[in-house]
Amino acid sequence: MRKWAQFPLKEGDISRQAHADFPEQAIYERETGRSGFFGPASHFHHTHAPTGWSHWEGPLKPRLFNFNDIGEDKTNSPWQVPNLLHNAHCKMRTWRLEQSMDFLVRNADGDELLFIHEGSAELFCDYGHLSLRDGDYVVIPRSTCWRLETSAPLFVLLIEATNDSYQLPEKGLVGNHAIFDPAMLDTPKIDDVFKAQYSEQQTQVHVKRHGQVSVITYPYNPLDAIGWHGDLAVMRINWRDIRPLMSHRYHLPPSAHTTFVASRFVVCTFVPRPIESDPGALKVPFYHNNDDYDEVLFYHAGDFFSRDNIERGMVTFHPAGFTHGPHPKAFQAGREYRKKFTDEVAVMLDTRDALEMGAAAVATENPDYVNSWKVKPAETK
Repeated sequence: MRKWAQFPLKEGDISRQAHADFPEQAIYERETGRSGFFGPASHFHHTHAPTGWSHWEGPLKPRLFNFNDIGEDKTNSPWQVPNLLHNAHCKMRTWRLEQSMDFLVRNADGDELLFIHEGSAELFCDYGHLSLRDGDYVVIPRSTCWRLETSAPLFVLLIEATNDSYQLPEKGLVGNHAIFDPAMLDTPKIDDVFKAQYSEQQTQVHVKRHGQVSVITYPYNPLDAIGWHGDLAVMRINWRDIRPLMSHRYHLPPSAHTTFVASRFVVCTFVPRPIESDPGALKVPFYHNNDDYDEVLFYHAGDFFSRDNIERGMVTFHPAGFTHGPHPKAFQAGREYRKKFTDEVAVMLDTRDALEMGAAAVATENPDYVNSWKVKPAETK
């Protein structure tokens, strides 16, 4: 058994609580913490922005990718697209599907999470039929057979929980119905649409295991279940059904927006919400290191209020140990309380193990991203 050494201390001129009522001569707060946002932490007050560097050398730096420009051929198989950010426990990929799949797929390596960035489709799987639209999360348990029939071209973000499973976060004091009620999780139905695809025609199943694909051929369509019962199933929720935790007096950490949890990473969802209104409350994300987790953000829609020049389909990657926070203009706008409401939608992936960058992702990188925190004279006024 282990236990963090916890002994709350204070030194110098400080605020009495985190993220609020900073000392007048130090408007910048920086959090250092362990275990993401769940472990012990300290808060420093600085007279200069923790991201106010003038020059950067070395590999520990932030990355900006444009996943709109991933140079992949259109394919009807999710197993033919490259890993973009990955480690032994997690694989992030994007997939563009323009035509319906004429075979089934099955992931024997782990649970698959689909986030529908663009488009719409009908999902057919062992459990039945689901209609999908933009903004849907779909959790597909390991070794489930499935395929998609497109009704509008798809741009899908895929996050594999390698050798693992997706579960819901423990919601603690706020109760089981906070953020989203589990009743909002939709599951497939054995409806008339599903029954219509029963077939005696030859059908292939492309099974991925250890990153390699095997093809199994059946003389019939194996999606032929007439019923099922149990507590394991494909499940879907749309970001529009997420009701975020909010506090008008305190800026909540990203962990408050956790949507799915695996053993070595979490997936969070940032959705529109009111910005903190209390005069002393921090109104943009606080500067922090996140020393135990790599942090990835996929920008789905809206205007991400703490970033400049970020468009939908782009991805930021902030490795563990990199101090980051709002861009200078966003920080100043927060101090002046210019915006009263966020209109962003973003998917965050926080991984306990270092992520590697695939060649396809690196090919879309903007190498100047590290300089985006440099303060320009006009931004200091």
